[in-house]
Amino acid sequence: MKKASSVKEFVERIDATKKVNPKDLSSDQDLTIAIMNLISIEEHLVFSGAKTGKNSFYDLIEEVRELRKTLMQKVIPEYEGEVWCISKHLLASSMRLMEVGTKQQSLGHKNDAYKLFNQAYELYCLFWGLNMNMLNVDDVKWIEDKTEDIKKISAKLDKVSEPVKVEENKASGALAKMKAFVKKAVDCCIE
Repeated sequence: MKKASSVKEFVERIDATKKVNPKDLSSDQDLTIAIMNLISIEEHLVFSGAKTGKNSFYDLIEEVRELRKTLMQKVIPEYEGEVWCISKHLLASSMRLMEVGTKQQSLGHKNDAYKLFNQAYELYCLFWGLNMNMLNVDDVKWIEDKTEDIKKISAKLDKVSEPVKVEENKASGALAKMKAFVKKAVDCCIE
């Protein structure tokens, strides 16, 4: 190993060895939740403007969007292709599924809520997998659309009455690996 040329470089090397990944995921996780909320605020401003007919709601969108973009650059400093936009939509979808899940839970539909929470977490893990280069998008291929097969699988999933627990999910493949990695690497209790 090459000698550090400065104290700053030495400290950076020591800090890097303390982390599973060079990103500070606990801090970045908090930041992604803030970004989710900013995306939601942008959406609410559009709907408020449309419902009330007041352009002042629309005028606020630009400021909120600029803040969201600035914060996203901290989590996604470099990207290729449409990763930025995909990332934004993964975060937005994850948050929406969480919100729908909490509404289902308050209505007493706990199994539906559990499924939605798990789906929200899966999208959140996809976000991290994409932005930590854990996904090999070159290997992603289109498959033949077999609508009937999808309907059969969907019907079977709808009959599941037990809550889906992340720890008990026996899924394999890239998504399962990302979920396991995020579970280990993202610990918001570590300061």
